[in-house]
Amino acid sequence: MSTEKTINKWLITITVMLPAIMEIIDTSVANVALPHMQGSLNAGTDEVTWVLTSYLVANAVVLPMTGWLARVFGRKRFLMTCIVLFTLASLLCGASPNLAALIFFRIVQGAAGGALIPISQAILMETFPPHQRGMAMAIFGIGAMFGPIVGPALGGWITDNMSWRWIFYINLPIGIIAMIMCAFFVFDPDYLKRKAGSIAIDYWGLFLLVASMGSLQVVLDKGQQEDWFNSSFIIAFSVITVMATIALVWVELTHEHPVINLRLFKNVSFSAGNLIMFVVGFALYSSIMLIPLFLQTLMGYSATDAGMVMAPGGVATLMTMPLVGAALAKRDGRKIVFVGLLLGAASMFIMQGLNLEGAFWDYTWPRIVLGFGLAMIFVPLTTVTLASIPRHEMGNATGMFSLLRNIGGSVGIAMAATLLARYQQFYQTSLVSHITPYSTTWQMRFSGLKQAIITKGVSVTESDSKALGMLYGAVRRQAGALAFNRIFFVIGVAFLIIIPFLFLLKRPSHEVEEGGGGH
Repeated sequence: MSTEKTINKWLITITVMLPAIMEIIDTSVANVALPHMQGSLNAGTDEVTWVLTSYLVANAVVLPMTGWLARVFGRKRFLMTCIVLFTLASLLCGASPNLAALIFFRIVQGAAGGALIPISQAILMETFPPHQRGMAMAIFGIGAMFGPIVGPALGGWITDNMSWRWIFYINLPIGIIAMIMCAFFVFDPDYLKRKAGSIAIDYWGLFLLVASMGSLQVVLDKGQQEDWFNSSFIIAFSVITVMATIALVWVELTHEHPVINLRLFKNVSFSAGNLIMFVVGFALYSSIMLIPLFLQTLMGYSATDAGMVMAPGGVATLMTMPLVGAALAKRDGRKIVFVGLLLGAASMFIMQGLNLEGAFWDYTWPRIVLGFGLAMIFVPLTTVTLASIPRHEMGNATGMFSLLRNIGGSVGIAMAATLLARYQQFYQTSLVSHITPYSTTWQMRFSGLKQAIITKGVSVTESDSKALGMLYGAVRRQAGALAFNRIFFVIGVAFLIIIPFLFLLKRPSHEVEEGGGGH
């Protein structure tokens, strides 16, 4: 068995990377195509965002139960089923005649996709010996970063040149290749073969998990739109989230074969790693949403140009990850994460100084600093957090770890959107209070604009309102820039706050593990 594993180590890596990359790209690829979908499916903005939300909700529900499902059905069979379902759902998403059908198939796609990343991670962690796990996670990380870099650009290009339906059809060849490779190169370890099929199903756990995760995702996604707790809709879903989560914890701790093994959190190192990953997800997803928004709404960049600002940061991450993976075999992963968190905070504090006069490079280089930081956080944090987990719990552990990153991301995006609206209002009010018709600066600016408008052939009465409109626009842009700067500062502080939790992480001892790693 061990020789078979060493021969197939890299083949197994490619096999599990394909479906994982397919899933990661699909998370971000649809964002760009939303306006096109809206037009062709005759849907409102509120309705069309459910194409994204439905996918994330289904994803969040399946992520934590991945390990349990792998034990019930056998990991290889479960992985192959997920790939087939994901590929089939992609085909049906592309062929959807209306919005309701598209949302339904996106739910199926999200449910199938939710398990792909944790299973891939669990297989990789088992395939590589302990001293090479850092490298295994680095390779996986390169694939994970490849998605967000390629996803939006690919989605935009396909949507512009073909049709939004092709962003789903593109999964078909990848799914078929992944399916064939999985059939030949992935095998269930002995401990999974013994247990498959002999497990009592935890129906209450399943129901409460769907209720809590689904409600939480709806609250986070629709909160800002519905004005949070001023809306009875949001209050109702928040109550369901809290009640279902409390009941879920009780059921899972008392059930003999729980859907999610919460006892793993007794391991302090695992709990600390998950908490850090939650905050990293919060900081990463919110900043990645804010940068293109800043460039497109305030600087007038096109979607492609905003993507070009983001791309070098992704390239920095890709280049750094293999080096981090190699360093992990000899160095303490916690120290690498510490440097990564400092770089993440530094990049946010640089962005806090962004203004409306900046050039392309001013916006690009802080993103590159963040790129280096992320490479130094993701790989070591995953390796150190999962190092002390027994092999038979690896599926459970990777599922929980991915779930906390995703929830952190959802919380980050929801919070950033809310703060942006509130801060813009606050700064606009405070800026307007300084503008009075008696100020000489105001009078000079106003008459200058008015003259410029009149020279273009606009009547004197009309030029008054146009000049006022332009000044109001300038105030709004300035208020917007100040709001973005304030949120970048908050995200930078979030990176620093979690540094003390690194002391709770246990350093994996490669030598000890290697001795006991073969059982």
